[in-house]
Amino acid sequence: MGIVNVTPDSFSDGGQFYSQDLAIKQALKLLHDGADIIDIGGESTRPGAIEISTDEEIARVLPVITALRDIIKGSYDEASISIDTRKSAVAYAAINAGADIWNDVSGLTFDNSSMDIAADLECPLIIMHSKGLPMNMQKNPNYKDVINEIKIWFHKRIEAFEKKGIYFNKITIDPGLGFGKRQSDNISLLKNLKSFKDFGCPILVGASRKSFIGNIDASKSEDRLGGSIASALWSINEGAEILRVHDVKETIQAIRVWTQIAKFN
Repeated sequence: MGIVNVTPDSFSDGGQFYSQDLAIKQALKLLHDGADIIDIGGESTRPGAIEISTDEEIARVLPVITALRDIIKGSYDEASISIDTRKSAVAYAAINAGADIWNDVSGLTFDNSSMDIAADLECPLIIMHSKGLPMNMQKNPNYKDVINEIKIWFHKRIEAFEKKGIYFNKITIDPGLGFGKRQSDNISLLKNLKSFKDFGCPILVGASRKSFIGNIDASKSEDRLGGSIASALWSINEGAEILRVHDVKETIQAIRVWTQIAKFN
């Protein structure tokens, strides 16, 4: 999954792809580099980010989704578009404009209409665990048992979805690295990623350029490629099916080399 942030303030690439033309150009580059999914977001959910209006978010992402859908029809038929949003109205507009997947960092908890809209859309869902809101989620997050607590949360969410008629085979889970997590929590989630296979859902990991890498070696977000690739390789070895990354080409190369070594007899 290649990341396209149509935002002025995302933690790593804020402002770089804020215009429609630049966002589409970046999406096509990521597809050329081998991305299977392009994840388009119009609102930053980095720690400390401020919420924007629904209308503003729709205005940012819809032109990109519409244009990209038309462009990829012939050249990248197997590619998908996901909309990265907490807001059901944005998801509804995006899916109807041509997006295929709803990727929600709040796990469909941000607004009261989310589960009804998701049931109506019948699209694949990526539900992520987060603790708190972006503006406060990194202010002293605390867990007694981070793995068990997040697994209980996923269990309750999946149960709630089933009651709304959202089918199990539509759901991918994301443990939410960096979203209301301490450094030890992030490392523990990666270390114990395989335990989330118990749900029988695909697992997505979004470790790319995140601050837990910088906490290890004091690197800035733009200098975390090595740590991002290390996290990606660890994640696929532990059962992740989807990797949400900024650097598609480099990550795919690393996976191909790792795979060749791993299967060599």
